[in-house]
Amino acid sequence: MEGNDLGKTSTGINPTVAGLLSYLLGFVTGIIFLVMEKENRFVRFHAMQSILTFGFLFVINIVLHFIPFIGWALVPILGIVSLIVWILLMVKAYKGEYYKLPVVGDMAEQKI
Repeated sequence: MEGNDLGKTSTGINPTVAGLLSYLLGFVTGIIFLVMEKENRFVRFHAMQSILTFGFLFVINIVLHFIPFIGWALVPILGIVSLIVWILLMVKAYKGEYYKLPVVGDMAEQKI
């Protein structure tokens, strides 16, 4: 779906920009945009996907810090994966795509 066909937002922000901003600070901006945006399904989808994805990664990161050696070794790998996912999701949202991550994307779609 093209960025021009995404409709208006209740915030007055371009939907693709709002979708990108939903990922900017992880689940924090996801929560902000989910609360602020009442109408636009595209923005709400990306906000919910941000909350679920980065909330999950945040919890996994905390758990790994409590697991000696193996967990500590996995923390930097999780950081790299998180960075790649973060960039990918922001780019896809800015392009106006309903890009769904496996499992989390379906969950986000059901919850909006």
